[in-house]
Amino acid sequence: MAITSANQLELLQTAEAVAREKMIDPDLVIQAMEESLARAAKSRYGSELDIRVKIDRKTGRATFARIRTVVEDEALENYQAQLTVKQAKSYLADPKVGDEVIDEVPPVDLGRIAAQSAKQVILQKVREAERDRQYEEFKDRKGTILNGTVKREEYGNIIIDLNGRGEAILRRNEKIGREAYRIGDRIRAYIKDVRREARGPQIFLSRTAPEFMAELFKMEVPEIYDGIIEIKAVARDPGSRAKIAVISYDNSIDPVGACVGMRGSRVQAVVNELQGEKIDIIPWNQDQATFLVNALQPAEVSKVVIDDDAGKIEVVVPDEQLSLAIGRRGQNVRLASQLTGLDIDIMTEADESARRQAEFTERTNLFMETLDVDEMMAQLLVSEGFTNLEEVAYVDMDELLSIDGFDEGTAEELQARARDYLEAANKKAMENAIALGVDESLINFEGLTPQMLEALGKDGIKTLEDFATCADWELAGGWTTVNGQRVKDEGLLEKFDMSLEEAQNLVMTARVMLGWVDPTEAEAEVEDGSEEDEEAEA
Repeated sequence: MAITSANQLELLQTAEAVAREKMIDPDLVIQAMEESLARAAKSRYGSELDIRVKIDRKTGRATFARIRTVVEDEALENYQAQLTVKQAKSYLADPKVGDEVIDEVPPVDLGRIAAQSAKQVILQKVREAERDRQYEEFKDRKGTILNGTVKREEYGNIIIDLNGRGEAILRRNEKIGREAYRIGDRIRAYIKDVRREARGPQIFLSRTAPEFMAELFKMEVPEIYDGIIEIKAVARDPGSRAKIAVISYDNSIDPVGACVGMRGSRVQAVVNELQGEKIDIIPWNQDQATFLVNALQPAEVSKVVIDDDAGKIEVVVPDEQLSLAIGRRGQNVRLASQLTGLDIDIMTEADESARRQAEFTERTNLFMETLDVDEMMAQLLVSEGFTNLEEVAYVDMDELLSIDGFDEGTAEELQARARDYLEAANKKAMENAIALGVDESLINFEGLTPQMLEALGKDGIKTLEDFATCADWELAGGWTTVNGQRVKDEGLLEKFDMSLEEAQNLVMTARVMLGWVDPTEAEAEVEDGSEEDEEAEA
């Protein structure tokens, strides 16, 4: 088949039709045709020749040209596609290295094999252009909702046709509960990820993602779309129950009421899309305790105790509210935990009272044994908030005198006994540390008490070098997330109330003293660590 004037216009018409069908730029199709014709011409005239084809975008005329590049004499390798400066003078007035000599050659007559090869090149190029178009179109739509039609099912995964613009996959673990779809069903899903892969762009959808619910509310509630109401957090047990926290930036608009809608119309539209998933809409509050009380609805909360260091929160509820607060199979407390980002321990008022009584008894016995006082005086100290001997020994005298029945003589005697006991305990701890082989370099290091030295010695940390190799969390303890659960890492000095920041400062000081770290670098590291801790808390 030769490219004659009779079928020149047909090239443009074919390119236009293919581009329209595949929704790609017609110029890309023409470029593919040019490449395929050039490849066919090479098979006719010789593969060593550099033959290029140019199709006129208006007339459809295909021009075949042989290209020879001007190179240095010593660089001449391919006599068919290259020529020297001297040889080029026959074609160019002032040839330079890199110039091209262009000679038009007759159009080729495509045989059956050449035509088939050209067709394959065109199909390949069109396929690549189509994939690039799909990726560019959907990569920016990640995080939004799209509509499609169920095309087929493969091993539980649903392949979705995006109205002729490509395909997406809804994996079986991203479906709600036991959702079942038939070919041709309309489906709405959240674009979770878009990846460019060798087999083409892969669009992964989800109906279980918390973001899917947030986007659905954005579609149903104009105030969210306009930014008047913001969704601060979403927690889901897909197909069963969900909690969504919202806040309004306009005092005249109730965020919960706006999301519920007139007679529940707005929230019901979301519930219907999520296969009847029950949704609790909760007002968000900057105060963690207040927010948690809201999140645990419909259960009533008596008291909330937050442990910022551990990232945990204790909630006390009336005895009859315990099962409601926990929910069926722990669902209510689990969703509240996801919503607040904290581990939640729920206990009844009776449990909390028993624990407080146990702590009270433990501290009372401590003061009775160490200060040699009767039970009544020990209980008075505990009732006033004293928790350890250090507080009694070094507290301002006025605080002891403010306790009913305590005169100056009693207060002085209590402090003297507390200090004597602590000094004796320190002396014994230091003797134990020395017996364990703790080095003078560590004993003279400022910031470690005799009890801390003893604890370090028992763990094999006996020199300043040993101490300098420790990580801050090894000393102060911390929390690690394993399989979605927060696991406690016990620190060597955690029982002495050492914080991560204190541990970091001590370790960096030791490294500076040993010359391992430059003082200015140590300062920068400590500041960076403090900023990271603040960001984590925020």
